[in-house]
Amino acid sequence: MPVKNIIIAGVGGQGTLLASKMMGSAFIEKSYDVKVSEVHGMSQRGGSVVTYVRYGDKVYSPLIDRGEADMIIAFEQLEAARWLPYLKPGGVLIASTQKIDPMPVIMGKTDYPENILEEIRAKGVKVIAVDALKLAEQAGSAKSTNVVLLGVAAHFLGFDKEMWEQVVRSSVPPKTVNINEKAFELGYAAMNNQQGK
Repeated sequence: MPVKNIIIAGVGGQGTLLASKMMGSAFIEKSYDVKVSEVHGMSQRGGSVVTYVRYGDKVYSPLIDRGEADMIIAFEQLEAARWLPYLKPGGVLIASTQKIDPMPVIMGKTDYPENILEEIRAKGVKVIAVDALKLAEQAGSAKSTNVVLLGVAAHFLGFDKEMWEQVVRSSVPPKTVNINEKAFELGYAAMNNQQGK
């Protein structure tokens, strides 16, 4: 199988690293060679955090160049715009509709851009937009946004749903298993609903 490239982009504290570890576990479970690389400037809460996940028969490097990503999972709209140049033609962008103000916006030096996802879609990009924060809160914790987005992405990554659910169960703290199972289910169902439209 040729190497597949996924970029997971978010803001510190959103759980991007856990999402990449869950993906990596799933691909290893299916006997793929996997490389996961964390690339970030400031991983503390509020800073941009990006993880590269590459899998296939043989993966030599953990890095993804511009125009090479089969999928970008953005936990926040500005991160979707920031990493869009890395998406290959025909790739898919899964984006949470959440907006998190970066420091220049907080300091009043600029405004948060309007219509980010609409503008990306207008470029011909396949955009799957999900209110992942709302679904995570519905599951019982805003911190499960990452698992909601994993549920959406599972549709594109293949493998059976039960395997993904097992990966979620084995990756999160025992006391949060029920919340994260709900979060995955809500994300998975949200994608089903989009496909049914």
